[in-house]
Amino acid sequence: MDWVLDNLDLIASLTLDHVRLSLIPIVIGVVIAIPLGWLAHRFAWSKTLILSAVGLLYTIPSLALFMLIPPLVGISVLSEANVIIALTVYAVAIMVRTASDAFASIEPTSLRAATALGYAEWGRFFSVELPLAGPVLLAGVRVVAVSTVSMVTVGVLVGVQSLGYFFTDGFQRRIIAEVATGVVMTVVIALLLDALLIVLGRLLMPWSRAAAISQRAGVR
Repeated sequence: MDWVLDNLDLIASLTLDHVRLSLIPIVIGVVIAIPLGWLAHRFAWSKTLILSAVGLLYTIPSLALFMLIPPLVGISVLSEANVIIALTVYAVAIMVRTASDAFASIEPTSLRAATALGYAEWGRFFSVELPLAGPVLLAGVRVVAVSTVSMVTVGVLVGVQSLGYFFTDGFQRRIIAEVATGVVMTVVIALLLDALLIVLGRLLMPWSRAAAISQRAGVR
């Protein structure tokens, strides 16, 4: 406890760094993954290609990816951009399959009704498909968020500061309180971000909550 009280400024600083390094790849990864998931669902010929490609990306170990990205894009191994790009790759790899499944979960009758009402393909995507796929997409974003928050800690191995610093420094100096602080704060960020996504989902998709209540009422 004394170590925590003596290092509150460092804990706050690294927590903010950790949150920033988590949010950027989550947002970019989801924005990239949703169109790819839609393409995988919409065109049968592309599904195997896209899902296989993102599946292979996810199998690449994080440290190897940190070494592969810099020469490909011309950045330093020790830069934050390296970690952000790597985490974005993993976010896309996780989210694409969920996005494909989300669009596949939409009832075909809803799509036919939208087409009959005169929606063009892109108009139908934004006005009909995306809202109906929203609940499943949200579940995928929550998985991506928790995964990314945990993986940010690995960035400390290439010199990018986050809560992962407490793991390496704590182990080297054998300060259990320091390691425990890193673990606890990482879990707290993941839980708070997950709670925030749940709240945003309820605000942006009130129909999904109403449907769930109706379904539970029907079961009773």
